[in-house]
Amino acid sequence: MSAAAARVHDVLLPQPPGGVGAGAALAVLVHVGLVAALTVSVDWRASTPEVVSAELWAAVPQVAAPAAEPVPPPTPPAPVVAPPPPPPVAAQPTEADIAIERAERKKAEDERKRAEAEAERKRERDRELAEAERKKRERAEAAARERAEEERATLQREENLRRMMAQAGGGTGAPGSTGTAARDAAPSATYAGRIVAAVRKNIVFTGAAATEATTEVEVRTAPAGTILSARIVKASGHKDWDEAVMRGLDKTAKLPPDTDGRVPSTLLLVFRPKE
Repeated sequence: MSAAAARVHDVLLPQPPGGVGAGAALAVLVHVGLVAALTVSVDWRASTPEVVSAELWAAVPQVAAPAAEPVPPPTPPAPVVAPPPPPPVAAQPTEADIAIERAERKKAEDERKRAEAEAERKRERDRELAEAERKKRERAEAAARERAEEERATLQREENLRRMMAQAGGGTGAPGSTGTAARDAAPSATYAGRIVAAVRKNIVFTGAAATEATTEVEVRTAPAGTILSARIVKASGHKDWDEAVMRGLDKTAKLPPDTDGRVPSTLLLVFRPKE
């Protein structure tokens, strides 16, 4: 045991100088092998190569390489469009603003209605004035014609009376006075009532007036009965009723004759709402 341990211990220890013979022999052997390998390699490269010839009958067609597909140009990037700014948020109206707007609309509507009503009243007044003017012209023309006719009729009546008086033995002066008295005679007792009834048919009154309301109208006529003028001499106190009476007279225009065939030149007519 001690001998083996001693040998192991000796191997591990450094060898003493003078023990390089084996290493030198190994190095010489390696160099000899290297020289032999180089010699063999150089001799193989120095041998003459074998010559081989070949005759070409036709050129071998060359297949053209496929054309390269053109590379499409790169797609430019889409322009960046900035989104539109959001619309401004309208301020919510307050209750006061709403009330003011409603008041302004109502005021404008009221003004429009007033303007329309005023325009309609003006048109109505213009129509009434035009109608009154037309009736006035018609009455004047009719009165002129009737006066001429009445004058001819009067002359004819006087001539007839003179002839009748002459035949009866009377003088020639009496017929003139008798004709004048006949023309100036008062209307019959029922004539005014008949005239009022005729005018009442043309009176349109939808308002309210007191039963005792009385409208007295003085009417002047031409000999043939055409109304020349009419004026209220006593108002009833109810303007609507008075105006309705005057409109009824305008529509009547001409009065019927009395029992003797005459129409008085002046009449006083009385109108009541409940008659």
